[in-house]
Amino acid sequence: MSATPDSSTLTGNLLLAVPSMRDPNFKRAVIFVAAHTTEDGAFGYVLNRPLDQRVADLLPDQSLGALGQVPVFIGGPVATDKLAFASLQWNRSKSTLRCQTHLSVADAMHELSLGHEVRGFVGYSGWTGGQIEGEIQRKSWIISPAKKVILTVEKPASMWSAVMEDLGPMYELMAGTPENVELN
Repeated sequence: MSATPDSSTLTGNLLLAVPSMRDPNFKRAVIFVAAHTTEDGAFGYVLNRPLDQRVADLLPDQSLGALGQVPVFIGGPVATDKLAFASLQWNRSKSTLRCQTHLSVADAMHELSLGHEVRGFVGYSGWTGGQIEGEIQRKSWIISPAKKVILTVEKPASMWSAVMEDLGPMYELMAGTPENVELN
């Protein structure tokens, strides 16, 4: 299932978990793919799993200024003992999302000073070479170009539905699927 015809490189796109995804790490996840090649695999961050903590909660002994108030998200199930920073900027003229990853604390503070959106992530999502392609063939993911709504949605937990609805009528129906269909 793909909202875009070309999935030869997923870099810069979103992976949206299909409604039937059972893996609790990825159920209704919206993942920004920051890097992808067929040989090396893929790397990205789950954008809609807030940790309900700020950077200052995780780095209490550092002078962080505005960075201390930046929200922290669960970026995925890999390396959950690490805090990473990413800067997200929407390019209006190209309708694309630019994501700078692996920022140091100083880099993240600088990106904030430029007015860019910065997020903290505990963990990341990663796939080995060919792994994500297999999951896409098995229809575990919907591929979508990055959408501005990922930066403007008020509640990150509602991001999956908002992005799905933005893709069109068929996806809007999928977005309305109850989380626990078996309970209906």
